[in-house]
Amino acid sequence: MFHSILPFVVDFALGILLGLVGGVFGIGGGLMAVPALIWIYGMDQQLAQGTALVMVAPNVLLGFWRYQQRNNMNQKPALLLAGSSIIATYLTAKFATSISAESLRIGFAFFLMALAGVFLYGLRHQEDVAVSRIVLHEKWLGVLGAFSGLCSGLFTIGGGILVAPSLTHFFGIKKQTIAQGYSLATVVPGAFIALTMYSFAHQVDWSIGVPLAIGGMMSISWGVALAHFLPERKLRILFSGLLAFTGFALLK
Repeated sequence: MFHSILPFVVDFALGILLGLVGGVFGIGGGLMAVPALIWIYGMDQQLAQGTALVMVAPNVLLGFWRYQQRNNMNQKPALLLAGSSIIATYLTAKFATSISAESLRIGFAFFLMALAGVFLYGLRHQEDVAVSRIVLHEKWLGVLGAFSGLCSGLFTIGGGILVAPSLTHFFGIKKQTIAQGYSLATVVPGAFIALTMYSFAHQVDWSIGVPLAIGGMMSISWGVALAHFLPERKLRILFSGLLAFTGFALLK
């Protein structure tokens, strides 16, 4: 009996860790869940992404609710971002399940490293950005939502990564935690749509994904609380370092 329970306990504990990381960085745990499933369980890229979505989907919903409780967030931007991401997520998730796992893994790795470079560049020039900040009209939120949906469908995590820095640099949102709350709102519907697409393609291991999800849901609120205590600059540096490390490791 112990041997039958042990895998569930291990997956549950991993879910707790991933949920904590996801809450801190506003990404629902998906960023580290995909490489963890590849390295620990030997999954290919599609199966890892599909299984990670079992955890990501409820976690981003819970994470958004927690960020909404702690911040005064306007619902209109959240609806614009989420609504425009739905179709894009559906189309790219369908495409992602049809290409080779190797091509998808390499694309995923370079995607993470490119984002790390963008974020570090933004930190280096943060003062210049603060002085000459571009503030776009809210109609462009639909474009941002669609673009994040494209990445979310391909890599399951793109929306959460792209939206937060875009909001702080181009839409006048000055508080990092509010931007991360909106990023979670963007990926909530797309995460469930992508999970459905990966499930239809038989690219989901539910026996691993369910305990990951349970563990993640228990800990993501702790991560959200921790995010509100960390200095914003330190939070962004940690986020960039995590992206770069994961991308390089996936290329090996």
